[in-house]
Amino acid sequence: MAEKHQHIVMLPFMAQGHLIPFLALAKQIAQRFPTFTITIATTPLNVRYLAAALSKTSTPPPQTSQIHLSELPFNSTDHGLPPNTENSEALPLNLIVNLCNSSTSLEPAFRRLIRDITAADAAPPLCIISDVFMGWVAEVAESFATVNVTFTTGGAYGSAAYMSMWQHLPHRSADISGYFTLPGFPDSCSPFHITQLHRFLRNADGTDSWSRYFQPTIANSLNSFGWLCATAAEIEPLGLAVLTDFTKRPVWCIGPLLPNGLLARKPSRVIGKHIGREPGVSPEKCIEWLDSKPENSVLYISFGSQNTISPSQMMALALGLEDCKHPFIWAIRPPTGFNSRGEFKPEWLPDGFEERMARADRGMVVHGWAPQLEILSHRSTVAFLSHCGWNSIGECFSQGVPMIGWPLAAEQGYNAKLLVEEMGVCVEMTRGVESSISREEVRRVIETVMGGGSKAAEMREKAGRIGEMIRAALTEEDGRKGSSLKAMDDFVAALLLHRDQIITAATI
Repeated sequence: MAEKHQHIVMLPFMAQGHLIPFLALAKQIAQRFPTFTITIATTPLNVRYLAAALSKTSTPPPQTSQIHLSELPFNSTDHGLPPNTENSEALPLNLIVNLCNSSTSLEPAFRRLIRDITAADAAPPLCIISDVFMGWVAEVAESFATVNVTFTTGGAYGSAAYMSMWQHLPHRSADISGYFTLPGFPDSCSPFHITQLHRFLRNADGTDSWSRYFQPTIANSLNSFGWLCATAAEIEPLGLAVLTDFTKRPVWCIGPLLPNGLLARKPSRVIGKHIGREPGVSPEKCIEWLDSKPENSVLYISFGSQNTISPSQMMALALGLEDCKHPFIWAIRPPTGFNSRGEFKPEWLPDGFEERMARADRGMVVHGWAPQLEILSHRSTVAFLSHCGWNSIGECFSQGVPMIGWPLAAEQGYNAKLLVEEMGVCVEMTRGVESSISREEVRRVIETVMGGGSKAAEMREKAGRIGEMIRAALTEEDGRKGSSLKAMDDFVAALLLHRDQIITAATI
């Protein structure tokens, strides 16, 4: 592999679930290729967030020093967004499309950045890695005689389904029961259902604001040199096949992008430093509580950094948890319709619920952020009730923990379908925030996954095998690279070969 200086520029979408994987990818590239420079470009407030992450990173300083951050000017009020809003976190769902559309305003400043880098290095960047939601970058890369590589921060199955949904809007031809087939997926796959779609997609007809953003940006992303996917090839053979066929480009599976601490099996310790949010409970206190519980006994509940459920669903979930008697940790925030960063009101839970759970030492209700990595990697955690976001899925399965699915937005419904039907490691509780759920259903699903029956045992066994595959994909032993490490090396080799071919052609 060439050792001379190379420069890679990255452009993530402005959302925490995208920024974190882009930073993790930058660290991984820097670690494997010490002569490379990586520049991550984003808006000023997101640069501050990434800078805080870098300052607290456990990555050795030589790798950290390879990663640079560049601010792209951005004024949220120009795009119908609240002042100082540069991220989807805490943004109402009806304004997310404004944030999506605003991303195109970054193009002039991003072009100037690429021009400056090209002048300083006397050569264009080796490549520009852009988010799948930043499809306009493909044309920018071409104009600077470099290549664009699209990075999807989700899994292969979910990413392919998400893109096919928006490109084809197949739900408009659903049968009377709501089922439909998805272009690009084999006939052997069971049909999709309209309840697996977010309501904005269910209402999309090709002329709405969401379609007008997603359809061209996905089409532009399909013009990239190749794709990076935050999964391991072994755990998603069907998804990888469908995504490769859909993109008609090379797909390098270089994930999941996990902290090194998660590659150990069930470490009861603090895995790393946490950034970005005020903790609702310290990792140390959480571990102390988990240490007091039997092995494989605790249910962890979290709906991610941006999602929450409805007031009635929250009440039913609490009642079902109380009925089923299993210990739990619940990272909770105000329900839909209320300020997600506001004060939590007691009436959203059964009267005296938190006090009863604390007094019986049965449940830990954490308001806001919880130390997810420490919880999932603890020997006492046996299941995860999740929104099925891909970052959470990777963290969960690296530890061999089965899931209870409650998909809420984006590609989460397709991820849940993968986990239930293809992997057999998940049971769905319900879908979305508009569904009705009873305490009896909550108890039944939790008992299915956490109880002593054959279904629970089978799920734990399958989740354990997936955990082993993930660890194997991300490690290198006796000179043998795991598949995700090899994919990263193959990706860089393809870039360098392409660059050499261009240089050779120019000299003939």
